[in-house]
Amino acid sequence: MSKPTQLTPFGSALAGALGACFSNAVVYPLDIVKTRIQASTGDSGEKLSVLAVLESILREEGLFGYYRGFLATMLNTFSMQYAYFFFYSFIRTSYIKRLAVKRPAGVSAPPLSTAAELALGAVAGALAQVFTIPVAVIATRQQVGRAPDRPKAKGKGKAPAKEGDLEANADEEEEEEEYDDSFLGVAREIVAEEGVTGLWLGLKPGLVLTVNPAITYGMFERVKSLLLLAKGETNMNAKLSPWMSFTVGAISKALATVVTYPYIMAKVRIQARSADIEEAEEEHLPLPKHNKPHHKGGHHVGALTVLARVWRRKGFVGWYQGMSAQLVKAVLTQALLFMSKDQFEHYALAIMMLFYRLQGVKP
Repeated sequence: MSKPTQLTPFGSALAGALGACFSNAVVYPLDIVKTRIQASTGDSGEKLSVLAVLESILREEGLFGYYRGFLATMLNTFSMQYAYFFFYSFIRTSYIKRLAVKRPAGVSAPPLSTAAELALGAVAGALAQVFTIPVAVIATRQQVGRAPDRPKAKGKGKAPAKEGDLEANADEEEEEEEYDDSFLGVAREIVAEEGVTGLWLGLKPGLVLTVNPAITYGMFERVKSLLLLAKGETNMNAKLSPWMSFTVGAISKALATVVTYPYIMAKVRIQARSADIEEAEEEHLPLPKHNKPHHKGGHHVGALTVLARVWRRKGFVGWYQGMSAQLVKAVLTQALLFMSKDQFEHYALAIMMLFYRLQGVKP
């Protein structure tokens, strides 16, 4: 059976998705921490350092708390990365082929410019966001759970003042315990409270954040090209060593994260609805049960509104609340992804060959 010299867009997408799931699974507790810090309004007096949140989760939820929403997050990671890598590979390959057609025979096309890499990455990211954001919203809600700065249900953990209050408090305890935080339970709650459009909360800032992978992969390709040229390598399809890929990937992702972080935080607050809760508290409005504002068919807080409110309360520093956790998680994830990408390309190729064999078709 002949071995393909290059993966198809589907194969590249599968390799990227598998690598992303692996790298995110390795650092998943950090993902929980950074999400909770970003979603927190910071008004409860709780410490929001990485170690403090890790200790709080372990104390209140046990080891399971470090993996809350794990399956939903892995599904979101796989679908998002698969969609991104597929669209990016497909669009980039098509664009390069179009450039090659316009050049004289025997003359190879030059490497894509940084602007072209950024544009292609942004288009791929936008398409991936539209198709996968519902899973991201559900995963974020599961990760946040009952955040430290959100009030408990009335009577929760308190002794009843009167004998006649026993039944009422028992009902409240039962209602709290019956809350369904499973994947389907959270999805049903979102649709019931906010309609189907609630599953696309944070889409606008998500589209803005398509510049994040665009910057990351654009920088990676640019630095890779410069390193290969410095080594005298004329083949731009040559691959870097795993450790060099790790370093370049880490630098690229760190830069992208610092530039786009305020919108990352705003997106998390919108999806976790902590922004809506904060708005209700500022306007002295009553909070519905589970402390989640009801916006079915109504207005949702926008990213710019969230950033303006954070600026008023905490200034510029507030825009980077939790950035240390985000930066460590993002850099490690992206670096592991770049470093293991070649290995997962082999896995993807093996999976594709197995699929072809089952179908009785030669690759």
